[in-house]
Amino acid sequence: VFTMATGEEGPSVADSIVTEYATYEHYLDSQITPTDLYYLEDEELARQLVELGYRGSGEVIKREEFENRKEIAAASKLSRRDQKKELCHCSKNLKGSAFLEALAQREESNRSGKVTTIIFIRDKNSKGQEISGYIDYSHRLKMEDF
Repeated sequence: VFTMATGEEGPSVADSIVTEYATYEHYLDSQITPTDLYYLEDEELARQLVELGYRGSGEVIKREEFENRKEIAAASKLSRRDQKKELCHCSKNLKGSAFLEALAQREESNRSGKVTTIIFIRDKNSKGQEISGYIDYSHRLKMEDF
């Protein structure tokens, strides 16, 4: 059994703005260039121009949309934290099988995406031929009643 640690999956492109910036003003400030501040000489005026869409790089999100996305992201984070799936191994007797106990130890971290486990299986059939294969444990837990 091979286990590899992975990083957290990032948010979608549309929601990356609300997770990257703490406030709407920080988001607007990120759209302002030093040249803008040099010529305008007023940070608030520069923010207003960005908010109206006259200045800045890329499409501007309105304040209401930013705040709505921020609330949705916060609610989603809370619901993911509160939502706990029952682990498959909880209702099973795993005594006597070191392999099943090892899978049980890795189940929660595989479900949460903290690690990825690849199971390599090798056996011989009745003709003496070697048969082997791989199982992606994380994927199998998500897709099937494993």
